Amino acid sequence: MKVLCAMSGGVDSSVAALLLRRAGHEVVGVTMKLWGGESDTGCCSVSDVDDARRVAQQLDIDHLVFNFADDFTAGVVDPYVAAHRAGTTPNPCIECNRTVKFDRLADRAELLGFDAVATGHHARIEHTDGSLALLRGADPAKDQSYVVHMLDQHRLARTLFPVGGLDKMQVRAIAADAGLRTAAKPDSQDVCFITSSAGRETFLGHRIPLRRATVVDTDGAELGEVAAVEMVTIGQRKGLGLPGGGPKRYVVEVDVDERRVTVGDADDLLTDGVVVTGVSWTDADRLPGGRRHLGSLRVQASAHGSTAPADVALRADGAADVVWRHRRRRIAPGQSVVFYDDADRRVVGGGVAA
Repeated sequence: MKVLCAMSGGVDSSVAALLLRRAGHEVVGVTMKLWGGESDTGCCSVSDVDDARRVAQQLDIDHLVFNFADDFTAGVVDPYVAAHRAGTTPNPCIECNRTVKFDRLADRAELLGFDAVATGHHARIEHTDGSLALLRGADPAKDQSYVVHMLDQHRLARTLFPVGGLDKMQVRAIAADAGLRTAAKPDSQDVCFITSSAGRETFLGHRIPLRRATVVDTDGAELGEVAAVEMVTIGQRKGLGLPGGGPKRYVVEVDVDERRVTVGDADDLLTDGVVVTGVSWTDADRLPGGRRHLGSLRVQASAHGSTAPADVALRADGAADVVWRHRRRRIAPGQSVVFYDDADRRVVGGGVAA
């Protein structure tokens, strides 16, 4: 099989390329140039590109660099800025997967005659009853099925996750045994276009006006001010400019138009459910429970969060109503909400909290 392996310069994608090579596939490594601005974190720094190139040399495979900077700006950076302007909380890494890695890159690979695209994500793809299932990675601590939940049957059929059946210690051991330069390289946890030195406030402040906002309690009494309402998110507790020593307060509502942030106690964060928009499915023809009422599923609302049981039903407009079995904390609008089967093993689909 001819495989285009996305190589970010990290250990997971390095080992993915190695395993494909050992399996006898014709492998070409590719690193995507995504962000043209300053970068010292994530997978867009100069050192990461160099690490990917040198690992490809170690593996004796060709290495390409694709410039998708315009696609990345349009599909990831601009929506990220727009979301903050609107007072919602975006997930840029998921949008990068959706619009660049498993869309733009996958289409380019197909045009170039590759049979599949491979990445270093910790997730698995299995054939189940004539359908392709997207499953959690074998390592619960590193599972990344949440961030690739948007893959449908067409994309799953042309995607490989070579390290999905391994835990992280095994991945590093394989890399070390092979002498790969990335074997001990730390995992990247940051947004690649936000530098660690300047931070999110500086990045946004260069692109949108950041406006002060009044902090009030649930009765409307003024408690203080925040410097930038566009940077406040639901559930936030720190950085609100409130005096210490009192009860814990959490953000329960953000109104960017009125420049008002409402805080309350932990109980004020609890809700019965959430509406999920922009829903996609791994297999739209095989939805559990039928095409309207999906029944009981497990629902996850952050990359490393736990799932909770909920009843999920589809609306006529394609959105989904999620009703928790037990009240849960509000999910910040803009965050991805992913549905798993009742065994908490297989991705059913997902969307964005309204």
